[in-house]
Amino acid sequence: MAERAEIKFGTDGWRGVIADEFTFANVARVGTAIAGYLQDRRRKELPPYRTWGMPCRPPSAGVLVGYDTRFLSGQFARRLAQALLQAGVPAQVTDAPVPTPALSAAVVDQELAAGVMVTASHNPPHWSGVKLKPEYGGSATAEITALVEAHIPRDPPDPTDREVETVSVREGYLNRLRRAVDLRGLSRAPLYVVVDAMYGSAQGYLPELLQEARIPHLAVRSTVDPLFGGRKPEPLPENVVPLKAVVRSLRARAKGRIALGLITDGDGDRAAAMDERGEFLDTHRTAALLLWHLARNRGLRGHVLKSFALTDMVGKLADHLGVPWQEIPIGFKWAVEDLVTGKAAFAGEESGGYGYAWHLPERDGVLSNLLLLEFVAATGKSLGTLVAELFSLVGPHHYARRDLELPTRLEAVEKLTQAPPERLAGQRVVRVETLDGLKLRLERGWILFRASGTEPILRLYCEMDAPEMVRKALDDAERLARGGLL
Repeated sequence: MAERAEIKFGTDGWRGVIADEFTFANVARVGTAIAGYLQDRRRKELPPYRTWGMPCRPPSAGVLVGYDTRFLSGQFARRLAQALLQAGVPAQVTDAPVPTPALSAAVVDQELAAGVMVTASHNPPHWSGVKLKPEYGGSATAEITALVEAHIPRDPPDPTDREVETVSVREGYLNRLRRAVDLRGLSRAPLYVVVDAMYGSAQGYLPELLQEARIPHLAVRSTVDPLFGGRKPEPLPENVVPLKAVVRSLRARAKGRIALGLITDGDGDRAAAMDERGEFLDTHRTAALLLWHLARNRGLRGHVLKSFALTDMVGKLADHLGVPWQEIPIGFKWAVEDLVTGKAAFAGEESGGYGYAWHLPERDGVLSNLLLLEFVAATGKSLGTLVAELFSLVGPHHYARRDLELPTRLEAVEKLTQAPPERLAGQRVVRVETLDGLKLRLERGWILFRASGTEPILRLYCEMDAPEMVRKALDDAERLARGGLL
């Protein structure tokens, strides 16, 4: 057991294997470090406050600690809150597992100094983690996490039996969603919805709003299972097989209604969907449909941000709509500033995280699913039909990701960056891009090599104009990454 393990914040927080790096002692060290950050005078000089024109709330404004449905998450949350209290920072814990965006909403609405979410998001069940949400209610910037890391003590504070007050954030978050979406308009649409919470902490939120709108619906995987049914709670095709079976079974009994599936991940900040035929609507097509809806039906104002690993469809569609857009590194922290200041209206990333300046500078899977429903209701068309129309505008785009357990992942990306191939998958490499990892632009699409910031994995992202080309490119890229000859 590594009680004094090095604690580093990655793309979105600190994560580790439960009972290995992620222990009660190390969680308490993180709580102490967050208190140190909040009490540090240098905090006021960080970019969120110095350059964004934001007020810096005092530590006395307090911290709210939330948690997901993973093993011991509630106990880890209480230990972290106790460490904050021991360091002189007021802290409370949510009274139940909550979606990350619900915690972020509470930070903003209650004018707290920060929120802390105990979650490993989409990681495997034996992982847990900590996400920090400063007073603006979004991902912590690199400068903030660096200051937190500077305050991590060598040893944890002594264990304590100090009581921690619990509070509910459910109704406040639901009220935000009620204001953000026209539930009455949804109630008039012929919809039949299957909600898949993937055993995560967003369970129950969408069904409650659908019930209010009197939309027929079913909820699957909406109980607490710390093992997530033996799957990662990440919206990928191989992880949503149960939803596919349910959606396909509905076709006979939907009775003229438009059937679809809506998916949230382990902590509710990511979204994906399934069309009326049970075909998975990956996060790229979801991102493009959300942008299309925002521009077509919501009067989108401001520019669009897309992560380096997100589909080209977003840029092409933005050009078609006359909307300015910008590519940013992977990790939602790179979108936060423009969302907080209102420069950007919408931000999307490959993992299924989508944020809206008029809501929160934060990914919100529950709201994103409701906006997809809005699009279907506004057009009277199924998700499958909308995807077909999208392809008629921007061309066919097919995507897949492959995760390789590769101990030398950092060295592999560095080696390929120094000497990229001239050809891959029978195509010429027409351009090399290195904004975040190594992206090879090919004649019919692109492939990206990137070492994960939260797991010991090399990720291969690929988008092509045909499914068979995606498979071929991924096969060749894997051989290349492992040092084989093409």
